[in-house]
Amino acid sequence: MSLRSLSVALLAALATLAPPAFAQFAAFVLPARFELKAKPGQKISEVMEIGNDGATPQEYRLRTADWTLRPDGAVDFTADTLTAGSCRPWVAIERHTLKLGGQSKRRYRFEVQVPADAKPALCRFAILIEASDSQNSVTPGGSITMPIQGRIGIIVYVRVGDIVPELKLERLELLQVNGRPTPVAWIRNTGLAHGRPEGTIAGTDAKGKSMDFTVSPLPILPGELRPIPMWPPDEANGKPPELAFPIKLKGTVEWEGGKQPIDTTLGAR
Repeated sequence: MSLRSLSVALLAALATLAPPAFAQFAAFVLPARFELKAKPGQKISEVMEIGNDGATPQEYRLRTADWTLRPDGAVDFTADTLTAGSCRPWVAIERHTLKLGGQSKRRYRFEVQVPADAKPALCRFAILIEASDSQNSVTPGGSITMPIQGRIGIIVYVRVGDIVPELKLERLELLQVNGRPTPVAWIRNTGLAHGRPEGTIAGTDAKGKSMDFTVSPLPILPGELRPIPMWPPDEANGKPPELAFPIKLKGTVEWEGGKQPIDTTLGAR
């Protein structure tokens, strides 16, 4: 999957799907992300909807996990051990297995009990929905057994106390992304909460072609310096445009509590 696809897919969730030769993993979950606030000592309760889009019953395993975000926007989950500073001990989930009939859905609850002595910080974790241990394969006929592979990770952020992101755009440069030179904004977060940049940047390439670049709304976690691609619109055939450099960029990158103007030329020799 390309960096571009991963960036978009992260806003909803990370789903690791099986190749076509594998049995179908047909779960869906709404919403795909929770962004919550809580005070020390407060218990918050939320509900998601889990469904089975398949025609046959499926059983799922549910568990919490810690997660990290790679530079390319992909997510790595850690479920079997607690990472340093994990807030997963605060989390209670309704049940660890769930069986759903074909074309059915149900509500599923989880709670976060913030300790009374919790310091202002960002609590983040994921709830994983996977094929259960008791249903990790099917036998469609004869002696052939086909494994079921799949996972959906629902990302949960809980801001404990009055915390905010503090973002700063440090520099702009061209980087090779998916084998193509792409404008990238390096943004640092010195705050205690995660932040998301947004914006549309007007661009004009060396041949006079005008286009609007979209700032990727990847999350920037506390303490991170993250490269944020700015994507040009695809051509009518669905492929990225061929850009002639240098390219002029002008606009504003915005985020919660701040913004920064851009007026620069990238790719000049």
